[in-house]
Amino acid sequence: MRLTINGTDHDVDADPNMPLLWVLRDLVGLTGTKFGCGMAQCGACTLHVDGTPQRSCVLPVSAAAGKKITTIEGLSPDGSHPVQMAWAELDVVQCGYCQSGQIMSAAALLAQSRKPTDAQIDQAMAGNICRCGTYQRIRAAVHRAAELAAR
Repeated sequence: MRLTINGTDHDVDADPNMPLLWVLRDLVGLTGTKFGCGMAQCGACTLHVDGTPQRSCVLPVSAAAGKKITTIEGLSPDGSHPVQMAWAELDVVQCGYCQSGQIMSAAALLAQSRKPTDAQIDQAMAGNICRCGTYQRIRAAVHRAAELAAR
């Protein structure tokens, strides 16, 4: 099966029902996307498929074939994406485990809404659980990322 991940084509030998998360981590070697719950409830495994945030722990690899897959590694390899810059500037991360999923959800929101409201941020980020409770810093960082992107 051929997958386009972060702009690079990869031929993978995987069962079509294997979750995309495990293909990325175990077969392709991209470990930035995290396993959290395995039931699409926590958001740690969020990535983009054709620009839409998806939970890779329940997405069969066959459903992603022929589509553009973007992981945290492909969002911006040098950390220059406005969301990544805002996360660092506002020191959002505590333990960090959920943050790749948080960042990917925030990036998808900002691709759709250049200046999201608190309500839009809360709705877009609702599927991402942060066990450390950095929700206020996450919301502030999304607003800051919107400012950075507007420059």
